[in-house]
Amino acid sequence: MKIALIGDTHGNLPALEAVLEHAQQKGCEAIWNLGDSVGYGAFPDEVVKELWRRDTLSILGNYDRKVLKVSEKRAGDAAHKNPAKLLAFQWAHDHLSEESLVHLSALPEQRLIPQGDSYILMTHGSPLSRNEHLTPFTPEDRLRGLTHTTRARIILCGHSHQAFTRRVDGVWFVNPGSVGRPDDGDPRASYAMLFLGDGLLVDHYRVAYDVTRATAALQAAELPEEFVMMARLGRSLDWIQAQQASCAAG
Repeated sequence: MKIALIGDTHGNLPALEAVLEHAQQKGCEAIWNLGDSVGYGAFPDEVVKELWRRDTLSILGNYDRKVLKVSEKRAGDAAHKNPAKLLAFQWAHDHLSEESLVHLSALPEQRLIPQGDSYILMTHGSPLSRNEHLTPFTPEDRLRGLTHTTRARIILCGHSHQAFTRRVDGVWFVNPGSVGRPDDGDPRASYAMLFLGDGLLVDHYRVAYDVTRATAALQAAELPEEFVMMARLGRSLDWIQAQQASCAAG
């Protein structure tokens, strides 16, 4: 079985469409989504509906949760959180249809999927936390510790936006990177193809997409220029703002 493993689309419909077209050309039979479908991009509702339309097996990411909970935030949160991030959550919430909000709210934070005599775990961050970043450089001892927290022999994770495949004590960790908000300096969308059979094979891909369409939509929505630069440069908001601060200070 060929599965397109995606995550961290962050409301970027042009990137998602390019990835799904590439996966279809590769013979994809199913789509699994590791969360953070919304936040920052100008197409939150379109992304949720496109994934839903394609019968994607999805879980909830930390940004999805923040968007869903934005109306419950206390007024004091604004004093200690990045205003641009708060705007990203609020704007996404305000531009999701009621049916998309209901659909997102119904998603679980993890899925444990039977696979032969074992399991596959879909989680946004790590088996223990939706906010933990697992990367190619996470210490092996940490990964080893995480293997004892779940029955799964394959752990699929997102959140860090860093693609990798690692195996520790017979347990596979796979991160497909970010479809819609890569932050490694390469603006191309990132995803992985899983080949499930007697074992596991993983191919990682970077896919070019229409960045101009994505940035034009951000500008038309009058979202911050930092969001535009994120898409153009393939960098995180924190990186963009650090560069701006450095230029201002210099």
